[in-house]
Amino acid sequence: MKHLPLIIVLVSLAIIVNPLSVMAQESDAVLGIWLTQDKDSKVEIYKKNNKYHGKIVWLKEPNKNGKPKVDDKNPDEKKKDRPIMGLVIMTNFVYDEDFVWEDGEIYDPKNGKTYSCKMTLSKDKNTLDVRGFIGISLIGRTAVWTRSSLEKE
Repeated sequence: MKHLPLIIVLVSLAIIVNPLSVMAQESDAVLGIWLTQDKDSKVEIYKKNNKYHGKIVWLKEPNKNGKPKVDDKNPDEKKKDRPIMGLVIMTNFVYDEDFVWEDGEIYDPKNGKTYSCKMTLSKDKNTLDVRGFIGISLIGRTAVWTRSSLEKE
């Protein structure tokens, strides 16, 4: 009986902490390397300051005219010389619930445009629906990415 208050506190902590650790596992399930739908690039999704971001880590054709590809479609003249390899194209996603990350943006170096974006991870955690849109999510396009590695596909 003497230790009953301590036991109650420990059990209460376990009840509180367990759902938090499950949520942390769910929110980090998107981390890793993803092969884009066109199979021409791979994006590494990583976590920084409790938000999720993505950068290009592999290109099927990394060079153009014998030189590394650059962000030549960017409307900002100062950014047109940035290398595509290593370019951060996804920013500021936050985990919502049920394997959905929202409130992010995705940059498409093929056309130089930035879109609002949300990501939805499949139940098997091997495919990722990346939906870019302007304004509301209903008006947009979804690309399906596949979990990958840095090796050649």
